[in-house]
Order: sequence, then C-alpha cells, then structure tokens
Amino acid sequence: MKEQANGRRTWQRRLSRRLSGLLDRYQPPETVVLMGTALLVGLGTGGGAILFSWMIDAMGRLFFGWTGGGLPGGIVLVLVPALGGLLVGPLVYRFAREAKGHGVPEVMEAVALRGGRIRPIVALVKAVASAITIGSGGSAGREGPIVQIGSALGSTVGQVLRMSDERIRNLVACGAAGGIAATFNAPIAGVMFALEVILGEFSARYFATVVISAVTASVISRMAFGNVPAFAVPSYELVSPVGLFFYTILGLVGAVVAVGFTRVLYLAEDLFDAWKRFPEPLKAMVGGALLGLVGLAYSLAARAGGWGAPGEPVPFYGGGYPAMDWVLSSQGTAGILLLLVLLKTLATSLTIGSGGSGGVFAPSLFIGAMLGGAFGQVVHGLAPDLTAPSGAFAVVGMAAVFAGAARAPITAVLIIFEMTDDYRLILPLMLATVVSTVVAEALNKESIYTLKLLRRGVRLERGRDIDVMQGVLVSEAMTTDVETVGSEVRLAELERIFSETHRHGFPVVDGNGDLFGIVTLQDLARAREAPGWQERTVGQVATRSLLTVNPDEPMWVALKRLGARDVGRLPVVDRRDPRRLLGLIRRQDIVRAYRVGISRRLDLQERADRLRLGKLTGTEFVEIVIEPGSPQAGRRVRDVPLPDDCLLTTARRGDKVLLLHGNTRLEAGDRIVALVAPERAGEVRRAFGG
Repeated sequence: MKEQANGRRTWQRRLSRRLSGLLDRYQPPETVVLMGTALLVGLGTGGGAILFSWMIDAMGRLFFGWTGGGLPGGIVLVLVPALGGLLVGPLVYRFAREAKGHGVPEVMEAVALRGGRIRPIVALVKAVASAITIGSGGSAGREGPIVQIGSALGSTVGQVLRMSDERIRNLVACGAAGGIAATFNAPIAGVMFALEVILGEFSARYFATVVISAVTASVISRMAFGNVPAFAVPSYELVSPVGLFFYTILGLVGAVVAVGFTRVLYLAEDLFDAWKRFPEPLKAMVGGALLGLVGLAYSLAARAGGWGAPGEPVPFYGGGYPAMDWVLSSQGTAGILLLLVLLKTLATSLTIGSGGSGGVFAPSLFIGAMLGGAFGQVVHGLAPDLTAPSGAFAVVGMAAVFAGAARAPITAVLIIFEMTDDYRLILPLMLATVVSTVVAEALNKESIYTLKLLRRGVRLERGRDIDVMQGVLVSEAMTTDVETVGSEVRLAELERIFSETHRHGFPVVDGNGDLFGIVTLQDLARAREAPGWQERTVGQVATRSLLTVNPDEPMWVALKRLGARDVGRLPVVDRRDPRRLLGLIRRQDIVRAYRVGISRRLDLQERADRLRLGKLTGTEFVEIVIEPGSPQAGRRVRDVPLPDDCLLTTARRGDKVLLLHGNTRLEAGDRIVALVAPERAGEVRRAFGG
C-alpha cells in the first residue's frame, strides 16, 4: 500500500512539473489562466454532480432492490442502513477521514488554514461514501458531498499547476459554487454560497471566476437533467401585508429549531466519540441500525394509524425530497409535520454523528419545510383570508431554518428562489431569513459549519482564521507598567502631564488605587470650553463607563472590544475584582501580540509540514482530556514525553482555545488536540495517563 501511495505521488509530481513547465514556457496572461482553470473546474464539477447523482440512485436500487428483495419490510428498514454504515465506516477510516460528516467545514478549514489544499483522494472517497450512505437510507443530503468533491477538484487543479495559495483558494470556491449550481440547478445561489460560506467574503477578484465555474457546471447538469426547478411548487404570493407578521414569527421559530438541530447533531457526535471501547470504523453501522429502528417504528405507527407522508421506504430516509414536494403542495396535518421535524432531526444526527457521510443542507430544508407547513396549517386555519396556503409557509420555512443553521441569509433566499422558480414570495423570504439569522446568532454564535471547526480549536470570522490572536492571551501582550492619574488631580495639572508625556489618555484611579475611569485628550479639550476649567478635577471629566478585559482572555476579544467603540486603550482588570487595574492594552500592544501569534502559527505550521512531508502521510487528530491525576498536568509542553512524530496543536481550557507552544503549561481539565500517526495514538494517550 505504501509503495502504491509513493508511486501515485511520483506520478502527480511528474504531471505537476510538466503542466507548470508549460505555463512557465508560454506564459499566458493571468486572466486566461484564471478563467481557463475556472472553466475546467466547472466542467469537472458538473460532470461529477451527474456521476454522483447516478451513484446515489444506483446505490438505492442496489440496497432496497436487490439486497432487500425477498426480505420482510421491517428487516429491510433496519438491515439496509446498518449495512450501509458497515461499508462507509471502514472506507472513510482507512482512506480519507476528511470524508466523514457533512464536508463543508473541512473545505472551510482548508481554505482558512491550508491555503485551500485538499487531498485528491478525498473527492473519490467522499463520492463513494456519501453515495452509499444516502443510497442505503442514511438521512443526509448530497450538497455537502458535491461541495467537497468540487472543492477537492479545484484544489487538485491548483496544486498540479503549482499555483499560489490565493489562486488555489479561488479554485476551491469555484468547485464549491459549481457543486451547488449543478446539484440544485441554482447557479446564482452557488456563487453566493461560495462567497458567503466558503470564503466568508465578497470580493471582485473572486467573483468572475466563481461565476464562470457555476454557470459551466449548471449548463453541464442541465444537459443531463433538463432545465427544471428542483421543486414543482404551486404559485404562492403574499395575500396581505398582515401576513408578514406571521412570516416574522416563523423566522423566530425557525431560528430556534435551527439552533436545536445543530445542538442535537453535535450531541450525537459527542456521544459516539465518547464511546471509546467500540471500534471507530463500526460506529456508522450502529448509527445506521438505530436509524433503521426509528424508521421501523415510524412505519409501523403510520401503517396502524393510516397516516404518513410520501417517501420510500420512509419519508426521512435519504434527502427526503418526495416528502418536501408533498408539503410544498400544502399537504399534511400539523401533527404529522411536527413529528417529521423531530424524526428528521434525530435521523440526521444518528447518520452524521455516528460517522456517516453526507450533507446537512437537504436535512435543514426538510426540517424547515415541515416546520413551515405545520405553522402554515395553524395560521391559515385561523386567518384564511389574510394568509396563503400552508405550502407558502413551507417554502419560507425552508429558507428560515437553513439561514439559521448556516448563517447564510443571502444564499438561503436565492437558493429557495431558484429551486422553486417563483419570485412572488421574495418579501416573506427576505424577512424570515434575516430574522432567523439574527435570532440564531443571538442564541449561538457559531453556525452548523463553524461549530465543527470551533470544536477542533479553529475559530473563523468572515472565512478567516482568527486563531492567531486567539492563541495569545491578554496577559502576554498587556503593558503592566501603567501610568495613571488620580481622580482628584486638577485639570491644569492634567494638561501639563499630557504635554510632558505626549500620551493621549490615562487610566484614572481613586484614593485607594482602584480603577475609576479613563481620561483622554478629547475629555480635556471638551472641559476647556467651560470657564474655570483649570480648577475642575479629573474625576469630574473622566469617562466612567469603561470597556475592560481580563488577563486570561484571548487577544481577539480585546481587539473586538477596542473596535466596537473605536477606543485606543483597554484597561485589564482582575476577573474577581473588576476595580483592580492589572495593566493596559494599547494599539501598539495589539501589533506586538499579532507578531507573537504569527510567530507561533508559523512555528506550528512548520512543524506540521515537517511531519506531513516525513513519515506522517496519514495522520489523524486525537483529542485527549488531561485528568486531575494525569502525570502531565502542570508540565510545560516541551517537557511532555511524546513520540517524535506527534504534534500538540491546541488546548481547550474552559471556553478558550490556546495555540500550544513549548512554554505553554498544561492544566488539569485541558482538552488537548494532537496530530499523530494512527499507530502511535495509543502511545500518546498513555503518556497522558489515558
């Protein structure tokens, strides 16, 4: 196996040298290269979407046709998802663990931390694993896999041509846009998804190439599937302006459901991860079996009660598109639809949390459609003359739940518009998605995508890793030799102090040395406008309402607080005694902290690259909790006896994430993330007493 991997890498290097050599020899214009590679990625992603869709259909026929032929229906409902998990778990564990889960966070991480570099094998493993998962009834969508597949294709093109990190990130975004465009026949939404979610920024330098890739992929998919919307929805419109009130309430409810869905999903992942004694590759089988039991219980209850929703074999298996078509046509009762909200949440959590492969986009649309349909049934029954049928609320509910989960309101509005090919609900869509996004942000700062990265110690804002400033504590950057002025000092004396020190502001302390406020040159200038200002005291003009920071907080928190009020200095106070002044954070301290963070990040990246280029061609991330009795509690990182091919990357301490370096002292309760070869993982755990 190792010889095959070495042979494959040798072939890739030869191809890379030849193609990049051609570019160097003929030196085509940069625009030609960018547009040509974007076109190539769009063609590949469009073709990949067609092939992936065919694979899912083929797996569905295989599992529920040939495999289940002749078996009782109840056994098939349980056996097939379990069999799918039995195949997916070892496949992902052995060949590409990045293919586990829903895929989009892995692409975001590659863009933010690795210059967009994704291993080519990820595309192949993700396609096969997701096709098996969805085809065998796993509750997941196809959009996450095709985004990861398209992104891996774009990354591979960039790496083969030896492009810069910036261009590779651009091609990754092209692949993601092409994947969404081809899967849902939604090129505009594909472009916005790539910019809003994957890159986290809207930039003219990315826009043109991303559009070319999305349009190309969409054209390729239309050649195979036709130019038809994803959902055949009756014509709905806003009946009365009063209806906007009900859509606002739906946005609020959608936010709560979206956050609940996110939490249940990661709770399931935590429970399966905590099951240490069970083999990791077989956990997806257990998740599939549990999903099958849920499906069996639903099937028996629906058959006994004479109710149910369309979808074979049960509505919440796979993507759930037949059931969504059903509810978008104003079908179903509120009770059944709310039950499907709960069952789809549970089914997706079991599938993805146990290690299955698939996206969360389609499940969030399913949950939103059922929620909106149930809400619409109630509202339309109460005010039939003021509201549209329940199908209109189902359309808006899809956008509201997805926007609340992904924090991508623009993408949510555009993709629902393109998937339904109906513009008349645009006002309710816009209102509900914005309300849902704002409320969800207040309930939980992280989206369903960024939360997965945060749990790995990676915090993203606007698509960029802010872990550089997160790895530096305020106590490391603050100035401790702080010049202060007393609250009883006269303003005439304060003017002299400003003139001599050339400072723009000072912390103000009272007679006991406790923090009283802040006084700046602007405060003095305003005071000088009044007669007799020289006799007034500093305490009379100082700012008392202060933004402060604690020494154990990361520097990115201080940076955000400084920017929120555009102040030039931030007092550092004791967490237990907010009036005790410990230091001061100024603009120059931020520059110094950033340099420290960059230095640590470069050191970490250098060591990781050295490991990746050496023996660790197949590493894994291992999370270790330092128990109170661990021999490493209280030690510095450099003193921990570890194998040479192990790298400690981050530590979660409470609600903070620390970027580890040699001088960092470990504490009991820290959750350490280590990069290590799979065969050395046990040795690393034993070193920490695990």
